[in-house]
Amino acid sequence: MSFSAAIGDLFRRVEAVTLVAIVAIAAALWAFVALASEMLEGELHAFDETVLLALRTPGDPSNPIGGKQIEIAMRDITALGGVTVLTLITVLVLALLVLQRQRASALFLAVAILGGQVLSHLMKSGFSRPRPDLVPHGVEVATASFPSGHSMMAAVTYLTLAVMLARTETRAHMRAFYILSAAILSILVGISRVYLGVHWPSDVLAGWSLGAAWALAVWLLARALARRGQIEPD
Repeated sequence: MSFSAAIGDLFRRVEAVTLVAIVAIAAALWAFVALASEMLEGELHAFDETVLLALRTPGDPSNPIGGKQIEIAMRDITALGGVTVLTLITVLVLALLVLQRQRASALFLAVAILGGQVLSHLMKSGFSRPRPDLVPHGVEVATASFPSGHSMMAAVTYLTLAVMLARTETRAHMRAFYILSAAILSILVGISRVYLGVHWPSDVLAGWSLGAAWALAVWLLARALARRGQIEPD
């Protein structure tokens, strides 16, 4: 069999949706690697400063745009990417899966979320990028800056929870609702981190990229395990 024929046979065997997911994972990982490389070379400094200062009152970097109410709202939103909130939501979804007699799926989900958390810590420790010092921080922080842990874990947790819940849903519009809601939450958490001055924009972009790649990989693995009967089918 020729090489082109073999590739054609592979494409026929693999579902189109799986191919799209693989391409999306590759694109997200490429984006993360590109951001990390540019960050290490200092090429993102001008972009990061421009965006960060655009969210501050001209001439007063200590004052975020939008007023006090927006700042309070952003603090509330950023908490949605914190360990406490993400843990509570994950436990609730795990309980739901167990009540639906999908214990294998619940165990798989727990491992996937914990794995994402470990990856986030490893990335932060590996890059050790300092937090922004251009503007005052709107909330307390204690870890390194790249990638944004809140942004990454919001993407990992909400998107992974969404795809696992979508597997239990037969209605297409409800599946779309789960995924769209997870994406919106992840985006809002990332924006709040930049607004509050605790992350450079490139930190957030990297967190989104790596988190989305992880969630998509988890979804593909769940599909493969379901077909082998190792977790509950869709």
